[in-house]
Amino acid sequence: MDAVRVALLREVLAGTEWLGATRTFAGALRGSVVPHGGGLLLVGTAGYEPWHLAAHLVDEAAWSGTPELAPTLVRHDARPSDPAHLAVGLGRLAAARRGETLLVVTPDDPGARLLERVHDARRAGATVLALGTARDAGERELAAMAHETLTVPDGAELDLDTVQHLVSAAAGENAVPPPRGRRRFRDRLSRLADHLTAPPPSSW
Repeated sequence: MDAVRVALLREVLAGTEWLGATRTFAGALRGSVVPHGGGLLLVGTAGYEPWHLAAHLVDEAAWSGTPELAPTLVRHDARPSDPAHLAVGLGRLAAARRGETLLVVTPDDPGARLLERVHDARRAGATVLALGTARDAGERELAAMAHETLTVPDGAELDLDTVQHLVSAAAGENAVPPPRGRRRFRDRLSRLADHLTAPPPSSW
């Protein structure tokens, strides 16, 4: 979802709780990682890896000049033979320390293994943020451990994927105090237009 679609979605959601909720959660994320120079760990469940959120946070980190937003994707089934950026397993959560931030995305039951790792990270001093649906006891247990939560209940206007788009966009926008009016949004549109209309690189 690009900046134009995010802006249109925000127009549709004007007057609902979601704009404030996603910006508050994004502010907590930004406020946790920026003062410590990064250290953002992103993990999903055994059945769901938040690839798209990782990619959007990397984009926002670049666009906003806030490299601290770029996460390390932690995977349940990572193998040593995987490329380095895909080879980080759950053991990384046990090694989390104070100053690091753990963002957990759970569209389904996190499972006992992940909950134990999150508990270890929190006990070691890491900041835990939870983004999920809270449909079952495991997700509710995770929410109880987290310093900040954002829950997408059944029957909500949005699904979890859309909420992730709003959170990542707001995290980048919150990187600096927004100017008056919609100038910052226009700046992002301008950068996007420049990128889309730039000539292809020379083959020479």
